[in-house]
Amino acid sequence: LGARQNLLKIQEKGGWGPLVPVGEYRLGDSGLNVIRLRDRLISKNYLARSMSINFDEKMLRAVIKFQKDHGLAADGVVGKSTITEINQSAVERLKAVVVAMERERWQNQSSINSNQRVQRKILVNLTDFTAKIIDNGVVTFETKSVVGANEEDRRSPEFSDFMDYMVINPTWYVPRSITVNEYLPELQMDPTLHSELTLTTADGITISREEIDFNLFDEDTFPFEMKQNPSSSNALGLVKFMFPNRHNIYLHDTPHKKLFLEEQRTFSHGCIRLHKPFEFAYNLLALQLDDPISKFQSILQTGEETMVLLDQSIPVHIFYRTAVSAGEGRMGYRRDIYGRDLLIFTALREAGVVIHQNQG
Repeated sequence: LGARQNLLKIQEKGGWGPLVPVGEYRLGDSGLNVIRLRDRLISKNYLARSMSINFDEKMLRAVIKFQKDHGLAADGVVGKSTITEINQSAVERLKAVVVAMERERWQNQSSINSNQRVQRKILVNLTDFTAKIIDNGVVTFETKSVVGANEEDRRSPEFSDFMDYMVINPTWYVPRSITVNEYLPELQMDPTLHSELTLTTADGITISREEIDFNLFDEDTFPFEMKQNPSSSNALGLVKFMFPNRHNIYLHDTPHKKLFLEEQRTFSHGCIRLHKPFEFAYNLLALQLDDPISKFQSILQTGEETMVLLDQSIPVHIFYRTAVSAGEGRMGYRRDIYGRDLLIFTALREAGVVIHQNQG
């Protein structure tokens, strides 16, 4: 509510001033455009008032802080993504705050989310591309994540459930939709593709692909299932974290580490991929084992699929917030990667919500 009131006051005063021109600015630059950047950072309280025309060390620190607050690559270089975010208007930020307030109202009605007595929980903000372990209200572990691609059948859902166990050296049972929509057409063109995948009958009997003419089937009639046995190249990586749910969504490792170098990480089929899954596992097991690293590694080295139960179920909240607290009284903002905020704000506006009115 405080953020909303502050943004309303800023909007009443005309916003944050002139926009920063499109370009790329870095340490050592100077000139009129750098002055525009300086003034924008000052108006947003990232930089103390100054008459400097140079992109100096102080401005560099301010830019990095801004980038961190807005989920950007914190490299200190002001390029397209940073300029887009720094040029966002107070009205657009107000929309994000209003939607976040509405989402919080929904969340408070959920018993799983309102259980404040739970000491440990896992938070995955889809727009933030992170997964966090929270202990007694404090972030004790954080890792980058990859979430579902912005396609109709791949966007990660929002829901809450309880994590009960992890699987080390998991088998990947390929979802039917991927099998028939992606792999079958490719195998019809070249049956030697995807040799890492095993074909099975519904009751688990392995079938040699040399015995099959894939062109005899379509997505409705293909009678086989596909799986990938445990290995370092398995699509799930070497560990997955399970909270059984109707969406068939879970957290897992991935062999595709380069994706974590991307700023906007929307690449999966819906599940949440973790950049540091081993460390995530160590933190989860630390509550029940004296030496979680050795235990985890000893199981991993067997190469055998192994379920490890958690002594206590941990609440998992997969949610979607584009307006978040950045600490030190600041707000941070994320991109509306799936357009969900826009849909909610449109519905709120049609219901009569007005954001330009400041009532105190």
